[in-house]
Amino acid sequence: MVLGRSPETGRAVEIEIQDGRIAAVRETSREPGDLWIAPGLIDLQVNGFAGVDYCSPQTTLDAIARSISSLRATGVTRFFPTVITGSAEGMRGALRNLARARREIEEGVSIVGLHVEGPFISPDDGPRGAHPRQHVRPPDRHEFLRMQEAAEGAIRLFTLAPEMPGVLALIEFLASQGVVVCLGHTGATSDQIRDAIRAGATLSTHLGNGCHGMLPRHPNYIWDQMAADELYASLIVDGIHLPAAFVKVAVRAKGLDRAILVTDATSPADCAPGRYRLGDVDVELTPENRVQVVGTRTLAGSALRMDRGVENLMRFAGLSLAQALRMATVNPARAARLEGRTGFLQAGDIADLVLFRPGFVVEQTLVGRLS
Repeated sequence: MVLGRSPETGRAVEIEIQDGRIAAVRETSREPGDLWIAPGLIDLQVNGFAGVDYCSPQTTLDAIARSISSLRATGVTRFFPTVITGSAEGMRGALRNLARARREIEEGVSIVGLHVEGPFISPDDGPRGAHPRQHVRPPDRHEFLRMQEAAEGAIRLFTLAPEMPGVLALIEFLASQGVVVCLGHTGATSDQIRDAIRAGATLSTHLGNGCHGMLPRHPNYIWDQMAADELYASLIVDGIHLPAAFVKVAVRAKGLDRAILVTDATSPADCAPGRYRLGDVDVELTPENRVQVVGTRTLAGSALRMDRGVENLMRFAGLSLAQALRMATVNPARAARLEGRTGFLQAGDIADLVLFRPGFVVEQTLVGRLS
């Protein structure tokens, strides 16, 4: 039995767990003090954490296990390791390594699936972000199939640019395979975005980032994606990637059911300032908590933790604790079609739970393990 205060009602609840699932949620007269309880957080986009780079085929399983333990300390129970644009061989190597970690290490149960971001993205400065230009390439179904084979079928999210030649056929194919197609690192026109949605795209990756430095007032691909009711939108709420006003407007536009908190964390996250690696790219964490390509101001993911992201959401968008938590639990589960996570502290769901104190100070993270 797990005891805490529900963010939805403010009242104390007891959660009964059987065989790795929530068997019952009951209000109780027992006093939990200042201990609150919520579903475990879900991060759809993690390139690395605690000094560990998920984009490198050479990363050891011990290092991945250590990074997952660090992620759990921030309230994350399930996440999608994310491999960015690189050489075909390098990307397959990283996917193969992560699939092995998912299968072999005890902590691998937290890896829901894998997210591939690139290489079928815009080659232009701005939309390309920190992805290496030399490895950007046209969509290729056969390359995806080779990636999926290396990943042991674990690729569940795939980010691409809808203006790339031949991309609509690939979107249709990915959707038919159960892969969530995400739009990102794009300079697409309004028609290209609409066509991609009709082909099966359902999510905008880190909306408002991976963009040109200057855009027409309208139309542009940020407004088009914000206005598309069919698209979920993930947001990096670190105060660096997006200003508070943009976060507030984006949450209002997408609604509380389709806005999602992500970190886009890279290896420097939860580390001291210094130099680190993101796939083929040298990056640095500055004292201001910016992760950028060495020698530039180009952002290369973030150093955000999900627990701090929840707090930022409340401050930036004026959300309640319960509303911010839905963007970090229920919404990502639905967008990624995650089985066993259908509601907020709901009987029958996997018993992924986080216990925390005011200020979202994580006390304990419980990862449901099905027998």
